[in-house]
Amino acid sequence: MEIYRDIAPLQQYLNEHKFHGKKIGLVPTMGALHSGHLSLIQASQSDNDITVCSIYVNPTQFNNSQDLEKYPRNLDQDISLLREAGCHVLFCPDDSEIYTEQPKISFNFAGLDQVMEGKFRPGHFSGVGLIVSKLFNIVAPHRAYFGQKDLQQYLIIKQLVKDLSYGVQLKCIPIMREADGMAMSSRNRRLTEEGRTRAVILYRALSEAQKMLKAGADVPQVKNEVAGIIKQAGVELEYFEIVNPETLELMENNLIGKNVALCVAGYVDGVRLIDNVIFNLEFSIQIDEY
Repeated sequence: MEIYRDIAPLQQYLNEHKFHGKKIGLVPTMGALHSGHLSLIQASQSDNDITVCSIYVNPTQFNNSQDLEKYPRNLDQDISLLREAGCHVLFCPDDSEIYTEQPKISFNFAGLDQVMEGKFRPGHFSGVGLIVSKLFNIVAPHRAYFGQKDLQQYLIIKQLVKDLSYGVQLKCIPIMREADGMAMSSRNRRLTEEGRTRAVILYRALSEAQKMLKAGADVPQVKNEVAGIIKQAGVELEYFEIVNPETLELMENNLIGKNVALCVAGYVDGVRLIDNVIFNLEFSIQIDEY
């Protein structure tokens, strides 16, 4: 596996392969890799000749300095995992390589960035838009891979690609889960053993909400039930929303036959976790690309 910290030699390497017609896949990450990330690597490997994984904890997408400071970092372990997975290239730049000066540009996604994550993390998606734009410009991939767990982020990037005419195909890969159903996340490493046991309630609440909707329960009833389940487990609920999985518009009535996303965020041990499930009210489906 080739490892680059600087942009110029990375681009030289990739340009040589592109000259020979090789297809490039990009998997942007912030490190602390787990099986969910590796599923993105595998998806890229199946579609492309060269897979590039970036590891960069992007400061511009953190609105909480303590969250940035505590974000798990273990580059040596990440390198070992990527080598075992057969990743071709790792790009792990320093802050000074990505931001030569304080960025002055910001992004506005016309409301898509103001709900759910955006409501509670002001400026977060502007930072996401900035770093993803930089990575697309640096790597110029043919395809880029993102996880469904960050559904709102994927939709933001999809809008970014459309509006800025990036010539990159996006792929959204289904959530990888632990044996008990909990969504894999780098932040899970910060949980205590007891907190990890409680945290699975987020997925269980989503599963119960899905059952209730399929059984004909109305949206307010489902939202009240989910809030109660999560509170009883000692988890601090930040939001639970029932939305259109392509637009994030709130869904209130007439859901039969439609695709639905149930999205939740909450705090366990002071660690912020998110999860979602996407399904159709007539039958369960697996959505891997919008």
